[in-house]
Order: sequence, then structure tokens, then C-alpha cells
Amino acid sequence: MKSGWAAAGWLGVILAGLSLGNPAAAGPTLDAVKKAGTVRCGVTSAVAGAARPDSKGRWVGFHADICRAVAAAALGDAEKVTFVPVTAQSRFTALQSGEIDTLIYITALTLSRDATLGLNQVAPYFYTGQGFLVRRSLNISQLKELDGGTVCSTQGSVVERNVTDYARRTGITLTTISFDVAANVLAAFLAGRCDAISNDTLSLTANRLAAPDPDAFVLLPELIAKEPQGAMVRNGDSEWANVVRWSIFALVQAEEFGLTRETVAATRDSSTDPQVRRFLGRGEPVGAGLGLSDDWAYQVVRQVGDYGTLYETHLGKHGLGLDRGLNRLWNQGGLMMSWLWQ
Repeated sequence: MKSGWAAAGWLGVILAGLSLGNPAAAGPTLDAVKKAGTVRCGVTSAVAGAARPDSKGRWVGFHADICRAVAAAALGDAEKVTFVPVTAQSRFTALQSGEIDTLIYITALTLSRDATLGLNQVAPYFYTGQGFLVRRSLNISQLKELDGGTVCSTQGSVVERNVTDYARRTGITLTTISFDVAANVLAAFLAGRCDAISNDTLSLTANRLAAPDPDAFVLLPELIAKEPQGAMVRNGDSEWANVVRWSIFALVQAEEFGLTRETVAATRDSSTDPQVRRFLGRGEPVGAGLGLSDDWAYQVVRQVGDYGTLYETHLGKHGLGLDRGLNRLWNQGGLMMSWLWQ
């Protein structure tokens, strides 16, 4: 009861600050970001749909645009981002050491990570699960038919643990072949050293599309574990955690309001809806409690966009082809929602 009361009280303080405009200390990370004039964002460097440089060297992808949303909120300029490539092995150390300000990576939010890494999991932005990619030549369509097969995985990863747990739980035999980094896992799979690879569906879909012959591989329908993926920051700086959290919420709320990059400026000038006006910085103050300008959410939408458009561009019908599924808005049968803008 005490911890629940404390959480509710903490939330009330935040919302009171947002609605009443009470000034708040920026916090060490936001101060450092403003002084440096850039947000250092830890990202993957080679996963299509997530984050990777295009032919002109510009970082593109769903994660890249979430980084830009944080920059738009914190600095008023979505392009003031320094993209720092990290790996599954280096990502947490990079954040713990201060090499990056936030981690926007293919990272599942888990109890062990929240409790032991000294890091703060601030908000989920993608709901997926762990599946299996197999070679079509195996002629299997269900996971149970992989019984007795081999699975390439990253050594000591949550993925490897989930595969082992699933095999024990169901009574089938799956032998894992471990490698040090994800690139070696994929290379071994493509070379035929194992029957399957297991990972989140975003990574597997990107792996399949990047293969020399995508049609040679099949993504099995079963998921063996849920995987909410989200942003992470360091513990001990709640002000910066709030900035990153609400930057993500701004993308989601924009879609719920029907706001896009193309329409937000006109809506800001014409809307009489008090909630929309508050969101766009035209009503009561919504920036002082975060140490930001009151138009920070407007800048996020104007410069980056809304969650739905970003999803379809990078992960959906114009990108990897992933169905929205649980990533639909809460009022459309999904799980994506923002906290209240009050």
C-alpha cells in the first residue's frame, strides 16, 4: 500500500506541475543536453525499420525518429541528435557510463533490468513478442515441428533464456548454439549452421528482408514471450526521465488527437478544443514542470510527427510490413496510450 500511495502521489506532483506551471529544476542530464546542444541517443546501427544511416548518411527509422522527438522537446530542434551506435552487449554500459543520454534500442523492459542495472525504464513504445525465423526448406509451419532442432542465439541473452524456458515448459527439444554478438548469430543462421533464430518480431522481420533471398525464410506464427520495448535513462534523474517519457507520449497523443506534421500548425491556430490547445501550448502551461518551453509538444509533432504515421512509415505498410496489432491506440483495440495532459 505504501509504494502504491507513493507512486500516486508522485504522479499527482508531476501533473500538478504540468497544469499549474510550477517551475522545476531541469536536472543534470537536461542541463548537460542544453549545454551541449545535442541529445546523445544510443541506437542500433543496422536494423532496417529501427535505426541505420541511409545512403546519404542520415539516420532513419522508428527509433531514430523517437530520438528526434526527444531532441525536439528538449532543445526545440529535432535534428540536434547525436546518434551513438551501440550493441546488445555495450548498450547498458554506454548509458550507465554517461556516453549516451538515453537508450532507444531494441530493448525489452524486464524486472531484472529495472532492478539491477541502475537504469530507469521510462515508457514502452513498441509491443511485440519473441518468435522464430526458419528456413523454408525445413517445410515446417508450427513451432512444435522444430522439435529436435537447433537455434542460434546471443550468448547469455534474454532470448536464449526464453528459448530454454520454452523448451522445458513444452517438453520439446531445442538446442541453442550461442555466439557473442547478434551479427554472428545471423551470419551463422544464413550459413546453415542452425535451423532457426529466435528474437523479437521486428528484428526477425528485418533479418528476413535483409537476406539474399527473403523468400527462403519463414517467420513462424507462435510467440513464446511477450516483449514490451521501451526507452531507458539513468536512475537518479527523474527530470530527464520525465522529458523522455513525455516526448514519447506526445507522439501517441498526437495520433489520438488526429494531429500530423502537415496539420498541426493550422490546428494550433484554429482549434477551440481545450485539450488540444493545452497539448499544443496554447492553453495553461505544460512546459514549466518539465523544464521545457510550453510549445515543446507542438515542436515534437511539427518536426517529427505522430506515432501512427511513424509506425506505418518505418514498421508498417510502408516499411517492414508489420501489422499494428497491440501497437494500435487504446481506443482502437491496442495498448498504446499517453498519460493525461492535465
